[in-house]
Amino acid sequence: MSTDAGRRPEAAWPRGYGHLALDSVTSTLDEAARRLPELAGPTWISARAQTRARGRRGRAWANPEGNFAAALVLPDPSDPARAALRSFVAALALFDVLATLTGRPGALALKWPNDVLLNGGKLAGILLEGLLPSGLAIGIGVNLAKAPAPDQVEPGALAPVSLAGETGLQVTPEDFLETLAPAYAAWEAQFSSYGFAPIRSAWLARAARIGQPITARLPGEDITGTFRDVDEDGQLVLSTPHGTRRIAAGDIFF
Repeated sequence: MSTDAGRRPEAAWPRGYGHLALDSVTSTLDEAARRLPELAGPTWISARAQTRARGRRGRAWANPEGNFAAALVLPDPSDPARAALRSFVAALALFDVLATLTGRPGALALKWPNDVLLNGGKLAGILLEGLLPSGLAIGIGVNLAKAPAPDQVEPGALAPVSLAGETGLQVTPEDFLETLAPAYAAWEAQFSSYGFAPIRSAWLARAARIGQPITARLPGEDITGTFRDVDEDGQLVLSTPHGTRRIAAGDIFF
C-alpha cells in the first residue's frame, strides 16, 4: 500500500498517518474492517464512490459524485473505553477545515453527537464503528458538491446542504482530505495528551442550540428538554420538567 496515493507532494500530511485512495467501494467503513489486519498505523481510506454508504443505525447515506467520503482507521486506539469520544475530535477537525475554507465560522455549528451544520442545514456526518480484533473506524461524509434530495433523509431531520450550494466554493474530495488530515491529527494529539476536557470545552463553544429546547429520540421514547451541557463522558445533558437527563446515544431534533 502506498501512503502517497492521491496526495500532492507539497501537502503537509501528518507524520505517522497513511492514506489509501480507492475508486469505488461498498463503503469506506467496510474497507476499514476488511483492511485492518494490513494497517500498521492510523490510515485514511478515501473513495470516489460508495455503493452502499451508511449512516447512524444502519441508515443509507446518500453520496452524490463530488462529495467527500473517507474513513480514518485507528488500528489500536488507546483507552478503548473512551474511543467513542473521537466523534468530538473529528467534529472539531471538520469545523476548523470548513471555517478556514469559508471564512465564516459563525455560519457553522456542531450538532450532538456527530453532525456539522452550515447555515442551519446538515453539511457533514460522522460515524464511529469498532473493528475486531482491536481497532476503530471514523467514517466521515461531507456534502462538498451536492446535497441529497429531501426524500433521502429521515422525516423531521434537518435539511441537507452542500458546501457548493451554500457558499459557491468548489472543493475536490482530494483537496478536502489534504486539509482535514492535519486538522484531525492536531486535535487527536490534544486528546491523547490532555484527555477529553479541552476537546469538550472546544466542542461546546461551537455547539448548536445550547441553552435551547431540543428533542432526543431514543428507542421507544422521545425526551424534550433544554440542552445544558455535554458531560465528561460525552453524554448529552438535558434539563427536563422531570429533572436532568443524560443521554449516551440518540437522534436529536430541533
